[in-house]
Amino acid sequence: MSDSRPAFIPQEIIRAKRDGATLGEADIAAFVAGIGAGTVTEAQVAAFAMAVFFRGMTMDERVALTRAMTASGRTLSWRDLDLPGPVLDKHSTGGVGDTVSLMLAPMVAAAGGFVPMISGRGLGHTGGTLDKLEAIPGYDATPSQERFRRTVREVGCAIIGQTADLAPADKVIYGVRDVTATVESIPLITASILSKKLAAGLDGLVMDVKTGSGAFMPAFAASRDLAESIAAVATGAGLPTVALVTAMDQPLAPAAGNALEVRIAIEHLEGGHAVSRLHGVTMALAAELLVLGRLEPDLESALGKLERVLANGRAAETFQRMVSALGGPNDLMEHPDKHLPRAPLVRPVAAREAGTVLAIDTRAIGMAVVALGGGRTRSADPVDHAVGLTGLVALGDTLEAGQPLALVHGRDEAAMAAAAAMIAGAVTVGEGGAAVGALVQARITG
Repeated sequence: MSDSRPAFIPQEIIRAKRDGATLGEADIAAFVAGIGAGTVTEAQVAAFAMAVFFRGMTMDERVALTRAMTASGRTLSWRDLDLPGPVLDKHSTGGVGDTVSLMLAPMVAAAGGFVPMISGRGLGHTGGTLDKLEAIPGYDATPSQERFRRTVREVGCAIIGQTADLAPADKVIYGVRDVTATVESIPLITASILSKKLAAGLDGLVMDVKTGSGAFMPAFAASRDLAESIAAVATGAGLPTVALVTAMDQPLAPAAGNALEVRIAIEHLEGGHAVSRLHGVTMALAAELLVLGRLEPDLESALGKLERVLANGRAAETFQRMVSALGGPNDLMEHPDKHLPRAPLVRPVAAREAGTVLAIDTRAIGMAVVALGGGRTRSADPVDHAVGLTGLVALGDTLEAGQPLALVHGRDEAAMAAAAAMIAGAVTVGEGGAAVGALVQARITG
């Protein structure tokens, strides 16, 4: 008598992980394939996610899950374009005033790399690269594949949003994690990030894992664990990766908000306003990519090349060409104020007392932008690209009573008052010196 039992039983895989077993590559692949085929229900995905949350995964399991999620949809290949340089990308766990992507992509492209950057929107207190770019009138963040590939080939970089056919299993798993309190699982975060990056057909990846009060994972130990997981799993899956743990204990730039951050990026690329923290993190990440892509032999040489493409205007020119190729104005770099939206109201938030800025609750600063309408708490929320904050104080700044902690840009007095109260509560001013840590707190290779 033949055995009529089905070859794939989702609950047996869930049971094995629940009980602490190590899953085989075939079981993981079958489970992920079942998500797309409809043979694995959302309830079973939720149970699997909770089992992984409590039991964890070995590195081999994480590699297998990442590969299976990558294989759940379309994967990109750039070989047919015969590009004269490596295909490189950067990903960040998100922060406040983090405008790195807008500068890094054109800088790396100007230095000889090709950067097909697939980015996300902001959620919670973190700003989204796509929201920033959509502050530029006409910019198409969801172009056709043909336009995306043409822009990468001709310009050297294109920053767009995730298409529905890249790692579609991740969309299902992430949606379940979001409503089942399993978002913080390091194996699931690792697979979620890397499945999309592996699908993008990269030759090298640099990962920016934030730590501090504005980070998704504020504690350094957890941030380091995530960085180690991503570097190991990516390299194990065939994608050479370096992960940097960088400080997010204060906003990276003195501005937060979509159009306001685009202005910061433009000023920085043109050399007129080099914000030290933003510059330092951008240079560190971009230099890693040039070495990963074998465009430069070491980090010192890479940093020198990046300084040159900033100084000679090639990085700024590349950013403008990308904006133009994706539907934005041809004179954005020359006349940003002509195109970028501005909020009608600007109000200072005054320091209540004199002293030194000792601490900043960076998450609260990000939520102040959300309160103004410049961010979202649900993925479907609309975003006001004009609102935000400028003139944000930094750790160690010395203030007199009444000096501004920030300038609030908004449309609605009530929202501005709420944001101002959040900023006032987020900045600790007192006597003594501020503890300002290193920008790059750890470097981890695969």
